[in-house]
Amino acid sequence: MGKYIGIDLGTANTIVYVKGKGILLREPSVVAVEQRGKKVVAVGNDAKLMLGKTPGSIIAMRPLKDGVIAEFDFTTAMLRDFFKKASGTTVFSRPKVLVCVPYGVTEVEKRAVEDVCIEAGAQSVALIEEPIAAAIGSGLKVEDARGSMIVDIGGGTTEVAVLSLGGIVLSTSLRIAGDELDDAIVQYIKKKYNILIGEITAEMLKKKIGSVHPAVDRGVMEIRGRNLLNGLPAIVNVSSAEIREAMHEQVVHIVEAIRTTLENTPPELSSDIYDSGIMLAGGGAMLGGLDALVTHVTGIRATVAKNPLDCVAVGIGHVIENAAEGDGVQYRNRSSR
Repeated sequence: MGKYIGIDLGTANTIVYVKGKGILLREPSVVAVEQRGKKVVAVGNDAKLMLGKTPGSIIAMRPLKDGVIAEFDFTTAMLRDFFKKASGTTVFSRPKVLVCVPYGVTEVEKRAVEDVCIEAGAQSVALIEEPIAAAIGSGLKVEDARGSMIVDIGGGTTEVAVLSLGGIVLSTSLRIAGDELDDAIVQYIKKKYNILIGEITAEMLKKKIGSVHPAVDRGVMEIRGRNLLNGLPAIVNVSSAEIREAMHEQVVHIVEAIRTTLENTPPELSSDIYDSGIMLAGGGAMLGGLDALVTHVTGIRATVAKNPLDCVAVGIGHVIENAAEGDGVQYRNRSSR
């Protein structure tokens, strides 16, 4: 009997769900590679610790960008390692894999995801659109004849979708998400303090004191970086208000995408969404005050999902657990490449 595995293949993190066992792996989508031989030396958590700290002979990098595969071979090596960690997959026990893709990606990008999973050891692969998986995982009743809205803010993409009767009626995919917020923080600190910080420090600032609404400011945090004027290590205290200012432009784009999607929604579905509210999922949903900001701008109640980081993986798991063999999920086999 082959295993059934669900994968939330994210730009920042990859989460693996195994049928009958639940979520068994959460690791950063990072690979450390030798420069000369292109040999993979570390994957996941071990590789993320190396970001910004590697010698010249090793490079730590993210093989996915904006929700799609940028480095095929390194993504394959990463997934192969994750398969083994999550389920002990061997050549004699290839899993059937259900993996999410952002809404609106090209057929070429979809094919790349299928191919990379098969190269990593999958017996067969099926795709599910990220907004649908996120909506299922956050508890929305997507099969009903009622409109619902999901906003999934990941590492590489923000997906805004209106769903009804198990499908996507309207969707906006924005390549502005967690990574762009981190970069905005790096640039802000560089411009204001003449201090250069790394992406891990920027991500820590976003998670610990990041807010988008003054009512939920989270205080001050001490950070360390390199002074660009004299090249020496430097320490500075940064406040929530400063992080909010740094992220302002990107957050405006995200909120505007929500507002634009609502404007284009058919009136009957708009009425349903007004009653049920807007569901926020993904790591970006954890930004302090984002629900309050979305509620203020749209006039519709916004709610953060119970476990926003796991929504997509839980949604994929729900599909795997409830789909009968050969029913509802169309897998592409190795032989059909």
